[in-house]
Amino acid sequence: MAVLFAILISVTYGLIFNSVQSNTIAISCSNAFGVDRAVIGGIVTALTALVIFGGITRIAKVAEMIVPFMAGIYLIVAFYVVVSNISLVPQMFADIISSAFGMDAALGGGIGAAMMQGIKRGLFSNEAGMGAVPNAAATATTSHPVKQGLIQAFGVFVDTLLVCTASAFIVLLTKDYAASGKTGIELAQFALSQHIGAWAGTFLALMIILFAFSSIVGNYYYGDVNMPFISDNKNALNIYRVMVVGMVMFGSVAEVPLVWNLADLFMALMAIVNLVAIAQLSKYSYIALNDYFAQKRVGIEEPVFDPSVMPDQKGIYCWGNEEK
Repeated sequence: MAVLFAILISVTYGLIFNSVQSNTIAISCSNAFGVDRAVIGGIVTALTALVIFGGITRIAKVAEMIVPFMAGIYLIVAFYVVVSNISLVPQMFADIISSAFGMDAALGGGIGAAMMQGIKRGLFSNEAGMGAVPNAAATATTSHPVKQGLIQAFGVFVDTLLVCTASAFIVLLTKDYAASGKTGIELAQFALSQHIGAWAGTFLALMIILFAFSSIVGNYYYGDVNMPFISDNKNALNIYRVMVVGMVMFGSVAEVPLVWNLADLFMALMAIVNLVAIAQLSKYSYIALNDYFAQKRVGIEEPVFDPSVMPDQKGIYCWGNEEK
């Protein structure tokens, strides 16, 4: 089961998700600057190859430093859009509710479709339940695993309830957004340009470059750390790297529905395998959670995890044995 999950996360993140990210970069830049998607794809592909083959981490580190700053600016812009159109906000919420729960939606299967779309896109935005984030969270140094778990839960709140909701408000407060015929990043660029001017398309394209490229590097990392678990062959990792670079180029020129459908399929496969594991591990999570809050209740500001609270020591390799 562990090997199956390692294969799925390597394929899903390193190959499929990276094609989605490069697709978004190519479309946003083509829309903002009028550059051919193949040219943009070539540039992104070359930069990706430099990072994962050449170990040039400076590009990735710069993106990582800028992304939080850009996310803050984006939320401020979204807040400005909402305040500027405050009179339209009640109607916006009315439209959301009526579209999701109205008779037309119920009779036409709209409620189920809306829920399915929301689950798929929500899953893509925060990855909760897919089992990928623990690969990054496990590298953190913390005194108690629950502390890191709470940080990861907060990430879901920021990614989906703040950033994605901000994007939704920008679009829904745009006049005739549905008549534009645009979808995805093109719709977001169109909506933002209607609110703050034509320069918004360029602003959003630059943000997307930073967000998506840093995601490409992060997605590759998930595959990189799982490949040794799949195969001991020294060439396996290099073959995987070539495939990652190839999928970045493929995503740049592929049609939007194709890359998203592939992403939805592999997300589902990952989630199914991971949810089976979560069902078996949940009892241990609750023990850790209760231990954490028990320490907080007695006034311990920084709870420390003691593996002995677990009824079964199987799978516990590091806690309490950091020196080993």
